[in-house]
This record gives sequence, structure tokens and C-alpha cells, in this order.
Amino acid sequence: MSEKKVWFITGCSTGFGRELAKYLLENDYRVVVTARNADKVQDLVEINKDNALGVALDVTNNAQVKEAVAQAEAHFGAIDVLVNNAGFGYFGAIEESDEREVRAMFETNFWGLAEMTRAVLPKMRERHIGSIVNISSIGGFVGFPSVGYYNATKFAVNGFSEALKKEVEPLGIKVVLVQPSGFRTDWAGRSANDATNKIDDYAETAGANQTSICNYSGNQPGDPVRAAKAIVEAVEAENPPFNLLLGRAALKNARLKLDDLKRDFDTWAETTEGADFPETETARAK
Repeated sequence: MSEKKVWFITGCSTGFGRELAKYLLENDYRVVVTARNADKVQDLVEINKDNALGVALDVTNNAQVKEAVAQAEAHFGAIDVLVNNAGFGYFGAIEESDEREVRAMFETNFWGLAEMTRAVLPKMRERHIGSIVNISSIGGFVGFPSVGYYNATKFAVNGFSEALKKEVEPLGIKVVLVQPSGFRTDWAGRSANDATNKIDDYAETAGANQTSICNYSGNQPGDPVRAAKAIVEAVEAENPPFNLLLGRAALKNARLKLDDLKRDFDTWAETTEGADFPETETARAK
């Protein structure tokens, strides 16, 4: 019987990364378990020492990214599945937000993900097989007040992933974009930073939504254990989905967004098409 796939997961100290690593190791997959502080994932390694490799990794450190990938490939022979999970949130209206904090979030949520992807692609491309799982958010498809810059990082992940899919799928590499709604992770707790420059005019929009999200923390309907199983099921499927929504709220909000898009597209279709040169002129130009 062939050995199970090698999974490389970023950001395993909490949340989806931790639960996914735990589930995989309990089911005898081979897993590269990473965190900025490797001591925080040692308990995961202990679950299945023969199949686990703990690695210290800060995805914003390009040298560490390259070293971690090389270490994983040397230890297990290959990386079959990369899970780009490392990331964090930030609360604040657009005007309130601190640029340094926002740029730091982009470095992890987007640029770290991009660098990890670039690091694993050469070997996957050589073997014409592999899967890249990018953990985004329903906030990468629908924007919400108080997390606009977080939304921006995830919208970037979504666009990046869609283009990546079209580039690598013909080479035998699959891309799965995971877009969860509220799950019982630490995302809204210590993992998220908060703008300090609060502006009263945004209290009923950004402020209200932040309060709602934070008060809901720990009681979200999403179960990270079920999410981990769903991700594995999707990756193992003969025809994996590209867009994998997780949670009822994700599905509801995505459908509402699709309705809004269709309404605008249909209502303004004449104006949209009228921005082109007239068809007769276009035909003459050809």
C-alpha cells in the first residue's frame, strides 16, 4: 500500500492549521508542522513522531521559507500538499487603520503565502503533481466594515489563487481556495490586531461590526475539526473544488454577493457595453 501524502502546513500553532495537522497525523498522513516558534507545535509532533516534522517558520522570512521547504523535501522526499494557512486579522475602519500594521498583515497574509507557493512549485512542476490549498476567507469575496484591510489581503489571495489555478492546473497541480465564515479559532482573539485611532463617525458601521465579531468569538457556528476533515476530503477528491466555502454564513453571504453582482451587471449592461467602440467600427478596424 502506498504511503499517504506529505502535507506542509503553515501557521500550526492555533486555528485551522493546528486542527488540520492534528487530524492528518491522527490518520497517519505525513505532515510538516510549522510555526514561528516550533516549541508551540511540539505537542502535535508527539501525536505521530514517525510521520511528523516540526519546523520553525516565519513566512515573511524568505530565507526561512526556502530552508523549510528544502528541509521538508529532504526529510520526506517531496511535498504533495501545501497548505498556506498562516495569517492574522486586523480591526479598524479604513480611515482609522495604521499603515504599518496593515503592511505587516499584507506581508504575512499575502506575500508570505505567495513566497511559500513559489518555493514549492518547482518540484511540483517537475513531478507534474501536487496540491496547493490557500486558506482565504468569505472576507476575500465579500467586504465587511471594520476589516476592510483584512478583506483586501484575502481579496488578493483570491485573485492570486484564481490566476495560479489557470497557470498550474494544465501541469497537473491542483489549487483549492478555502473561504470560511466564522469558526471557533482564535482569529478574533489575540491573533487579531486593533486600530487605536477610533473615530466616532464609524461607531455604527465598523465599530458595531467589530463588537459583534468579538462578542461572538468562541461561539461561532463553525467547527474547526469538521473544517479540517472537509479540507482533506476536498484535496483527496478526484475533482477537487476550486472554491471551497466552509460554513452556512459563508454560503449565505456568497449567494447575497452573487445576487448583488447580477443586479448591477444586468441593470447597467447597456452602459457597460456602450463603453466599447460601435461594433461596425470595431469590425472595420479588424
